[in-house]
Amino acid sequence: MKIAHVDTELSPQLLAAVEDMPAFPKSAQAILALTQDMACSPKELARVIEKDPVVTLKVLRVVNSAYYRLPDPIASIDHAVVFLGLNTIKNLALSISALHTVHASPLSHFDAPRYLMHSLVTASVASRLEHGSASHDYFMVGLLHDFGKVVIAHAMPKMYCRALEMSFWNSLTLHQALEDVVGVDDALVGARLIEQWHFPDDLVQSIRYQNTPLAMDTNMMAHLVAAVRISNHLGYGFGAREGVVQPLPHTVIKRLGADLPELVRRLGDISALLEDAKHYAQSDLVEGIAP
Repeated sequence: MKIAHVDTELSPQLLAAVEDMPAFPKSAQAILALTQDMACSPKELARVIEKDPVVTLKVLRVVNSAYYRLPDPIASIDHAVVFLGLNTIKNLALSISALHTVHASPLSHFDAPRYLMHSLVTASVASRLEHGSASHDYFMVGLLHDFGKVVIAHAMPKMYCRALEMSFWNSLTLHQALEDVVGVDDALVGARLIEQWHFPDDLVQSIRYQNTPLAMDTNMMAHLVAAVRISNHLGYGFGAREGVVQPLPHTVIKRLGADLPELVRRLGDISALLEDAKHYAQSDLVEGIAP
């Protein structure tokens, strides 16, 4: 399934905003390509990360922060991988690369820390729900799923701010308010950007149809929708009405074999996952999209 007539569905202003976005970082592309191989070694990953000085610096800042209470500072990505583990370093490096790509206007009142927290929790939960080889794909779709909102906040800050007010006063989700104010589904904007970044079609389509999941019954869609609603359920939503969590569509329940409460139970103790996400959201990661 391809996105039909995507360019004609976006206003010239939004289409131009998407086309003017920087390319997806080469360091992140290299990390993604390398970690497609399940036999990827820690040393190989370290070599790829070290080719990007900005990502290297930010990873080391996070690892050496007071949060981890290290007796001695870590000075290399090799040691960081040993300390945090290959998967954590990979996800951290991808998050730094991806979230440093776009910027929100100060006029939009964009809540960068909350956006980061929601994206990181959603990505981590989506990955944790999938224990197989696709877990890194599900981390990325969770991390990137709300980029459309960032693009709108950057390109149309006053309209984004108006949508925030409408969402608050009329008890709407931010998605609904943006559709009313801007006249477009923010998921379509995000999908257009992800498509421009040459991500696989299943990831593009999952982002495109995340608000109408019955239109796309796939494993990736099921994991994304479940992860977003679990994130909302845990109190880490972005643009969702406080205290309102939609039940899972029947297609998602069928694919994952459980409803929302059961999936939360299956996740087990995720306090460490949430603490890590909170720490990353309050760290240098936020520089990429903060006004």
